[in-house]
Amino acid sequence: MSFAHRKVIGALMRGIVNVMSGICGMITEIRATSDDHTRMVNLEINTRCESIQKLAHELKVVNPVEEISFSGGGPKTMRMAAKHCKHAACPVPSGIVKAVEVASGLALPKDARISVRQEKD
Repeated sequence: MSFAHRKVIGALMRGIVNVMSGICGMITEIRATSDDHTRMVNLEINTRCESIQKLAHELKVVNPVEEISFSGGGPKTMRMAAKHCKHAACPVPSGIVKAVEVASGLALPKDARISVRQEKD
């Protein structure tokens, strides 16, 4: 659903993503809300993780079209994650992008999953 289509029907779009990060035990709630007037997405990120709190402090508004591709400078979310997040495998930045996609109508809400295990020979 495009911004123009949502404007016609007057719907406010919000993407809500909850990320359970894994062994660190941190839980993050991401609320992304579209703004039909500016075509930007406003972010509210709640977590106890200090690194993600720093990222959230800088990442308040994003352009959804720029967030969905690595072309150009890449997503602002990923640039801020590289600056603030200590763990490269942290799933929170991907969760932020997913919330933005849903809020902007660029993707339907669907859970993503990473399953991790260790095997010994």
